[in-house]
Amino acid sequence: MANPVTMPKQGITVESCILTKWAVKVGDTVKVGDVLFSYETDKSAFDFESEVAGEVLALFCEEGDEVPVLSNVCVIGAKGEDISAFAPAGATQTVAQEVKESAPAPAPAKPKGEKPATAFGVAMPKQGITVESCILTKWCVKVGDAVKVGDNLFSYETDKSAFDFPSENEGEVLALFCEEGDEVPVLTNVCVIGKHGDDPSYFAPEGAVASPVVEEVKQAPVSAPASAPVVQSAPANTDGKIFASPRAKALAEKLGVDLASANPTGPNGRIIERDIREASVNPKTATAPAPAAVSAPASATENVDVKAYKDEKMSNIRKVIAKNMVASLSTMAQLTHNISFDCTNIMEFRKYLKDNAEKLKLPSITINNIIVYAVSRVIKKHRDLNAHLINGDTMRYFEHVNMGIATDTPRGLLVPTLFGADLMSLSEIAVKSKKLSTDAIEGKLSPELLTGGSFTVSNVGTMGIESFTPVVNPPQTGILGVCTLETRVKLGKNGEVVPYTAMNLSLSYDHRALDGAPASRFLKELKDYLENFSLNLLADSKCI
Repeated sequence: MANPVTMPKQGITVESCILTKWAVKVGDTVKVGDVLFSYETDKSAFDFESEVAGEVLALFCEEGDEVPVLSNVCVIGAKGEDISAFAPAGATQTVAQEVKESAPAPAPAKPKGEKPATAFGVAMPKQGITVESCILTKWCVKVGDAVKVGDNLFSYETDKSAFDFPSENEGEVLALFCEEGDEVPVLTNVCVIGKHGDDPSYFAPEGAVASPVVEEVKQAPVSAPASAPVVQSAPANTDGKIFASPRAKALAEKLGVDLASANPTGPNGRIIERDIREASVNPKTATAPAPAAVSAPASATENVDVKAYKDEKMSNIRKVIAKNMVASLSTMAQLTHNISFDCTNIMEFRKYLKDNAEKLKLPSITINNIIVYAVSRVIKKHRDLNAHLINGDTMRYFEHVNMGIATDTPRGLLVPTLFGADLMSLSEIAVKSKKLSTDAIEGKLSPELLTGGSFTVSNVGTMGIESFTPVVNPPQTGILGVCTLETRVKLGKNGEVVPYTAMNLSLSYDHRALDGAPASRFLKELKDYLENFSLNLLADSKCI
């Protein structure tokens, strides 16, 4: 029996959704729980899982279409069933037929031969339980290179961090199965290492057998001699064929770019997708520019394209940060409170540590370490801030303080977690915080350390920021912004003007989880704790 699949209604006010991506095509066999398509409302994005098993008989809309809720988008059933009754108005039986006719027949699978005894497939690693794919950001090798154990093969990114992949085998790079910038499912082979002459096709992922990455790289012509002109045409074989990846060819056709105008930067002089993007903005020419004629002095902008620009794709991490920030501000009732405190005590305490560093043999203690230590002690009395708000109706209260340390890295903002900060001494917080931040900056952080935070501290004081509105990291309920040191004045005991050093703290919190009064009490207690830090530290059983 054929079963229509309708666009779900996500919320009372939602009237339509954007179908962003099909995960199936006509003729596919699906099981209960398989993802059929992805869609977006004006608030969030979702995957739609099949509730029935069978064959996909028809698709009634395309990716990017805005579909009214409860309208049929596809049909699942047994092969040959009549599905005309399920087609929405304007999408008759011909939709199903045209989709079937236009869908390209799958290429016959090339038989994989025997596995070479001396060759090894290199798979995209799985970095964390929830990671399903990674972006291969850079190849460190090309086909034909000899590699040793420990040599970096490629760099890749998850949605949280970036890593280098060292080779676990020695040999020659026999094939590359993807390009820089490709999103690769985890545990899928990306290249092959073995002995010269081994057949790498056994390890090729489905759809990459006899791909241009394997074959065209082998056929690529010998690079031009050193005397060749600086500006060259794209490499071609004796038949005049230009070597370009399928993705590059598709993009060139879409943008109307001549392949010959692209400057190849791929393996062995192959044109890849980024070369087409560059050629669409700055196409190369084979002739040198004519010498400028002597003329009257020109204005500063006469020979400059003042409207020039360059489009660059956002990194995977940047896209995830953007998505999280939008989700945070669109789903939370966020509010920010500001308070300042007198830093005299903590400045004197740090001076004491520096003056006695050799005798005390302590690690370097920063102001941020002191803030994190103080927050980990004070927040224990304010459980609504040391918590997660789950699904908008359940509070998860943490027994210990798992402090998120917001860290600026070359790839974007990462928030590694200092688990059990309330159980650590000030020295432990200093050492472990530095290790977390260093690993995050260098791309060596384990994905498990980028989750599980119960509260976050974000310090931008080193950049001179006096006040800001930090954005809560969901499902957390609060984040503390730490600002710069400022010199202010106050009246002394005898009415004299006394200068002192102050710092502003900005607390953003989810008003759904707590109200303004308890949020203000937390800030007031934190201010008092910091202004009397040395005394509070001595009273702690696990202080320095």
